[in-house]
Amino acid sequence: MFAFVIRRLMQAILVLVVVAFTSFLLFQYVGDPVVFLLGQDARPDQIRELRSALGLDQPFFVQFWHFLVNAAQGEFGLSLRQGAKVSRLIAERFPATLELSLVAAVLALVVGLPMGVYAALRRGSFLSQLFMGLSLLGVSLPTFLIGILLILVFSVLLGWFPSFGRGDVVQLGWWSSGLLTRDGWHHIVLPAITLAIFQLTLIMRLVRAEMLEVLRTDYIKFARARGLSDRAIHFGHALKNTLVPVMTITGLQLGGLIAFAIITETVFQWPGMGLLFIQAVTFADIPVMAAYLCLISLIFVVINLVVDLLYFVVDPRLRVGSLGER
Repeated sequence: MFAFVIRRLMQAILVLVVVAFTSFLLFQYVGDPVVFLLGQDARPDQIRELRSALGLDQPFFVQFWHFLVNAAQGEFGLSLRQGAKVSRLIAERFPATLELSLVAAVLALVVGLPMGVYAALRRGSFLSQLFMGLSLLGVSLPTFLIGILLILVFSVLLGWFPSFGRGDVVQLGWWSSGLLTRDGWHHIVLPAITLAIFQLTLIMRLVRAEMLEVLRTDYIKFARARGLSDRAIHFGHALKNTLVPVMTITGLQLGGLIAFAIITETVFQWPGMGLLFIQAVTFADIPVMAAYLCLISLIFVVINLVVDLLYFVVDPRLRVGSLGER
């Protein structure tokens, strides 16, 4: 177990260094931050002075080392568009993105799991066929179109939910939460549904496929021969083994929800990191873009590491394989 953890940590560190290097290259080849800060009319002596103050006159790998040290401390300099510290901008936007992603992930899991189980156990019924048809629709439709349709129906035509913004929030130190206010929940419904639909259909189809595969195994046939009830077989044996790969996919999808909430945040003008990143790309705000890439890679690496450890704990076959290697 210890060797497994160390191996995964080394892989995680390597991935973070590669992503940090890619982010650092943005400063070298995507515009000149000195020109962005001083403007086109700056004098040569001003440019040299600022370039020296920012350390841009140093060798390439020295600059990269300083970038790694600052990134490890959460420091990415100043935003070229807003003139504020990037770490503060990320800290202000991160709660909104994390809450939206968590609500979408819980919604996808709570709805998708029962639908997948039902579609597997009653695969010839009308409702099961309806679920499968809707899942194809959910996978096929692009996220921005789903968001626009939801706004059209539930905001414009029915007027049930607001079409943009986060609503009222409560400050808990540096953290802001909209989940503690009624207006915050009112605002998060449509963005969360938009973000969850693709993940929901993915989980439903995965659970159905895995459940059908498990139901064909020999130990399920042996359980039936022993006279166990369908309820005990389906939920005590089949579902428990089905959840192992589902847990892996769900963990990885949580990172995907955080990383790819950009479209949903843009459609609903949700004040999260995705909207901040889109604005940074429009303005070529390189420090914000680099910080976003590093943070998202860190989130993916941490989630992957946690999922690997949980997978190792839950699936006894991995532990048996590790013991066999020794």
